[in-house]
Amino acid sequence: MFKTEPMTQRVDLATVMDRLAIDALITDYARSVDDAAWSAYRGLFSPDGRADYRSAGGIEGTADEVADWLAQNLRIFTMRQHLVVNRRLRFNLTDGAVGDDARLEADYFNPMRTGSAGSAPDFECGGRYLFGLRRDDAGWRIALVEVHEKWRRIRRSPGAD
Repeated sequence: MFKTEPMTQRVDLATVMDRLAIDALITDYARSVDDAAWSAYRGLFSPDGRADYRSAGGIEGTADEVADWLAQNLRIFTMRQHLVVNRRLRFNLTDGAVGDDARLEADYFNPMRTGSAGSAPDFECGGRYLFGLRRDDAGWRIALVEVHEKWRRIRRSPGAD
């Protein structure tokens, strides 16, 4: 049964709008990495935002430092595609209402290719992202992203040693 109290409906609608905004933020995160849109990547983070890619062989640092590192190290891949699924979002509540902080856990599958267009991915990995999210005047932003890689597979080309 639907709630009919106007205030409750406004709170529910605001929560839905926050969820949609966070969903768009996480999608933009994945696409910025896949498309090497490093300026867009930087813009997804709060001013003090940080990223931690150490479990996947990367670095931990500010969004600018990590964007520079990603730009340098992902150039070998001619194709990248992050699939971010099984999202579990938890808002911090303030006086019973959605506050300005949230935590999102999401699984990822990331096939990448070093070869020519049309060839199959030759590197795949998967794991879980942990996002610390914060709302500011610009909307929801990433305060922290931690990558927890659980597995990886490198496919060798036929005939490769």
